[in-house]
Amino acid sequence: MSPRLTVRAVEDVTFEIGRGEILGLVGESGSGKSTLGRAVLRVTDLTDGRVVFDGQDVSTLSKRQLRPLRARMQMIFQDPFASLNPRMTVGQIVGAPLRIQNPGISRSEVEARVGDALRTVGLADSHAERYPHEFSGGQRQRIGIARAFVLAPDFLVADEPVSALDVSIQAQVVNLLMEIKRKLDLTILFISHDLAVVGHVCDRVAVMYLGRIVEIADTRTLFRNPRHPYTEALFSAVPVADPSRRRQRILLKGDLPSPLAPPSGCAFRTRCRYAIPACAEAVPPLAHIGGGHQKACIRDDLALQPAC
Repeated sequence: MSPRLTVRAVEDVTFEIGRGEILGLVGESGSGKSTLGRAVLRVTDLTDGRVVFDGQDVSTLSKRQLRPLRARMQMIFQDPFASLNPRMTVGQIVGAPLRIQNPGISRSEVEARVGDALRTVGLADSHAERYPHEFSGGQRQRIGIARAFVLAPDFLVADEPVSALDVSIQAQVVNLLMEIKRKLDLTILFISHDLAVVGHVCDRVAVMYLGRIVEIADTRTLFRNPRHPYTEALFSAVPVADPSRRRQRILLKGDLPSPLAPPSGCAFRTRCRYAIPACAEAVPPLAHIGGGHQKACIRDDLALQPAC
C-alpha cells in the first residue's frame, strides 16, 4: 500500500490587514490565493492555525456562532457566472443576505435596500426582476458586488473580481470597488494575478508561492525594490507602457511543483536562477528586513529588477 500523501494548499501563513486597508495577494494559479481567501472567511474550514477578526478568534466558532459575523465579512467570487443561482431573480440574490441576517425584515425594506444596492453598482431597479442569464459578465459581477456589500460589511475578500471580465470593463469594476470602499471604509483582501491592477488599488502586497507568502511590503516599496526572486519574475511579465523601455523577461523553468511533494528547503529553488545549494537545506522563514518589508529568501546579496 502506497503511503498516504497530504496536500497543504496553504501552510505557515501569517499576516495582518489594518482597518480600511487594501492588501493585495498575488501569485501564479495554484499558489493557494483563493484557498487562503476562503479560509480567512471560514468558507473553507481550517485544519490548523487561527483567524482573528476584530479581536475575536473565529477559527473555532460553529456555523451558528459565525452567522452574526457573516454580515461583517463578505466575499466577491471569481466566476460571475457560477456564483449566481440561475433559478433566482437578481432581487432574490441580492436580498438573500438581508433575509438571512434579519428574518423579520419587511418585504418593502428588502426591496428598498436591494434597489439602493443595484443603483450603486450601476444597474436599474427594474433589473431586480430579471434572471442572471439575461446579463453580461460585467453586469453579473456587479450583481455579485451588490450582494457582497448590501449588508454594509467591514471586511471584503475580492477573489480575482475582474479576471473573468473583458479588458474594456475591468477598469469600470475596479473603480466601482474603490468607490464602495471609500463609501463604507471597507477593509479588503484583494486577490489577483494582475499586477497592474494590484499596483493601482492596493496599499500593501503579499506574494504567494506554493501555499506560502514569500514577500510582503507596501506597494510602492515592493514595486520599486523587490527582494525575492519570485517577485522579480512576476514583475518581469508586466507589460511596459513606454515602447522605448525594454525589460528583461525572466522565464521560469518548468511548472509549479506539486503540493503533494514540494521541494526541500525553499520551494522556489527548483525554478530560481539565483538558487545555491544552501537553498535546499531549510524552509526560509518570512523575516523582517526593515520598514514593514518581509521576505522568505536567504540571499541578501541580490540586486533584483524592479517593476517600475
